[in-house]
Amino acid sequence: MKNVTRSTTVLCVRRGNHVVMAGDGQVSLGETVVKSTARKVRLVGKQKNVLAGFAGSTADALTLLEKFEQTLEKYSNNLPRATVELAKDWRTDRALRRLEALLIVADQEKTLLLSGTGDVVEPDDGVIAIGSGGNYALAAARALMRYSELELTDVARSAMKIAAEICVFTNENLIIETI
Repeated sequence: MKNVTRSTTVLCVRRGNHVVMAGDGQVSLGETVVKSTARKVRLVGKQKNVLAGFAGSTADALTLLEKFEQTLEKYSNNLPRATVELAKDWRTDRALRRLEALLIVADQEKTLLLSGTGDVVEPDDGVIAIGSGGNYALAAARALMRYSELELTDVARSAMKIAAEICVFTNENLIIETI
């Protein structure tokens, strides 16, 4: 039987041009936790003004992140253009199209989800999540955004904590970045 790697919850929340992205640190191989302090959320771009969070197979996700950074630089930090070009490459390039990963990217104006099927999706409400605990974090964040006055960092931290209480592939060792 093939070992299945499950390894992430990444959440991004936005109010206006204030953006917070949080990722847990757990990497699991099958039923075993092999790392609890992985860094899945990063500031990228020349001015470190773009947030990127990834989920999926570790090597694939890191390859995708590297390709995203190259594309972002090529298109002068134009996030929408870089994501569309990366999505096109991801679908058509023989090596890239085999990558099993998802990517959330955000700058002060846009939050976008990229998938290997060519999707580039901007959430309606400024909240998006990926990974094994993504749906739990997404639901918690949406409720906190609608029915509380919490600061965005506290929304992200609380939603990720809720996801970690439900999803066995998510832990509370969080990396939180803001722009």
